[in-house]
Amino acid sequence: MAPEVRAMAHGDKAAVMGILRHTSEFKQMEVDVAEELIDAYLEEGMASDYYTYVSLVDSSILGYICYGPTPITEGTYDVYWMAVSLQAQRHGVGRALLSAAEADVRARHGRILLIETSGKASYFKAQSFYASMGYDLVSRIPEFYEPGDDKLTYYKRIG
Repeated sequence: MAPEVRAMAHGDKAAVMGILRHTSEFKQMEVDVAEELIDAYLEEGMASDYYTYVSLVDSSILGYICYGPTPITEGTYDVYWMAVSLQAQRHGVGRALLSAAEADVRARHGRILLIETSGKASYFKAQSFYASMGYDLVSRIPEFYEPGDDKLTYYKRIG
């Protein structure tokens, strides 16, 4: 069954937080920041500029994405967070989420979508996924997050 993607609702938060907490790559402080963005979206909706969607299969939430317009730019958007439950990886959930975000950004007359991620080997699956979705690695900032952890920026022109 193809994943369904829809706007996140208040009742979805516990499932999304469970996915975040069980994503081994995320540190607790990162999960805390993701929760702040989720709360902003749940309180203010699209006015928060954090567009937050979930992916479901058979009514079970298996992933989420949070993205929004990049301040002081024209038509540039950032993917702030994306996570897929371990058991749902490689089953089209991430592809459905990112494709839905791209379509939404295009509909908003966006031009560019950026994704920043860690350069650690434990993020290789994410890096490969972004490349498979047509994103180009356009920058690497050595030791950005901490010693030995580079920041990678992926870019895709979508409009």
